[in-house]
Amino acid sequence: MKVSTPLLGLLLASSTTALAAQADDKTQRLEQLEQQIAELKKEVNANTKSSADLTPKIKIGGAVRFQYSYEDYDDDNTDRGGDFDFDTFRLDVNGSIGDVRVSAQYRWYQYMDVVHHAYAAYDFNENWEGQVGITQVPFGNLNYNSNSFFFSSAYYAGLEDDYDTGLSFIGKYDNHDIRIAYFVNDELGGLDGYVDNRTDRYSYDVIGVRGEDEGIFDAVADGMGIAESNTINLRYAYKFDNTEVGASLLTGDLEGSGGSVGDHNAYAVHLKSNIGKFGVMFEYTSYEYDLDEHSDSVVVGAYSFHDTIPAEATLYNLNLSYSKDVTFGPITNLTFYNDYNLMTDKSGSYEEDTMMNVTGVAISAGGIYAYVDYIMAKNQPFIGGTMAGDSDETNNRLNINIGYYF
Repeated sequence: MKVSTPLLGLLLASSTTALAAQADDKTQRLEQLEQQIAELKKEVNANTKSSADLTPKIKIGGAVRFQYSYEDYDDDNTDRGGDFDFDTFRLDVNGSIGDVRVSAQYRWYQYMDVVHHAYAAYDFNENWEGQVGITQVPFGNLNYNSNSFFFSSAYYAGLEDDYDTGLSFIGKYDNHDIRIAYFVNDELGGLDGYVDNRTDRYSYDVIGVRGEDEGIFDAVADGMGIAESNTINLRYAYKFDNTEVGASLLTGDLEGSGGSVGDHNAYAVHLKSNIGKFGVMFEYTSYEYDLDEHSDSVVVGAYSFHDTIPAEATLYNLNLSYSKDVTFGPITNLTFYNDYNLMTDKSGSYEEDTMMNVTGVAISAGGIYAYVDYIMAKNQPFIGGTMAGDSDETNNRLNINIGYYF
């Protein structure tokens, strides 16, 4: 059959259009397939990244320390020419899991092993951080109110480098440092904590009240135990140049076996400054354990040891330091210091003040850090006395603590 030229053109045009449509359809399907593959790759990459972000990034560290002491208030010690003993082995765990940071420290002494701190932290934004667990109580000069190995006298009243269990929030805005904390109880779970010995702890806390005929170092009698509970801490500091000034407030409940037995309160104003190589620390602190059944003293515990402190007192400390970089064998820095402490205005019949003056030098040499301290003290724990003492004699101690940190 013969096909006319116009009809042939029409058939060819129709065929070409059909082929073009088929090609466009294939191209569209291919683009859709490529888009699906790309989305699948994104999902796989996102899952891989999320899994990688949750991989723990943990650093293990720690320290081992030894100590020499010569104590003029201990005849056996002086007869031996002093004692050189193992002090501490500690293990530090720090790192992150995703956006959550973790930090913990455990310590082993000759006579006890304790948790120092253990918490998880999260940054809500660039200004605010939250911590939950056993965290440092925000009070006074941080992280320490002292230069020496023996802290300040406030430490032995539970008001320096104290750790309790609860929530802590840290806010930093330019020159402003704001800290708000709520502690359910102390680091050993309070009065009903599952521990064998409530004095096996690193930081000092109240653990009981004294009966009339009890000795200063006696264990807490049955039914006389108390513990901190539902404590709120507020701390504000303002920083300018190399100086910080601030104020702190603490208030909370005291719990006994039958419920609340009173409350405890404290406040402080502090200053910390570094001017070149010179450092200055000052703190004024006042505290009170206000018991429903009035008592002039409370029992505190730490380092597997019972002690007694006045239920109310005022503390002052002034610390001076000078840091000097040196090149002397492995030694790279010497920090000389003098820390002076005074506790006065004690409750009840505790008329004798507590005084402690520590003159010393901290030595840095690679991973080794050592304190060489000469302590003169009166009615001071671990220097032959107690804050509930009535001695007017000054005791002396030479103490050298050497630690290797890794």
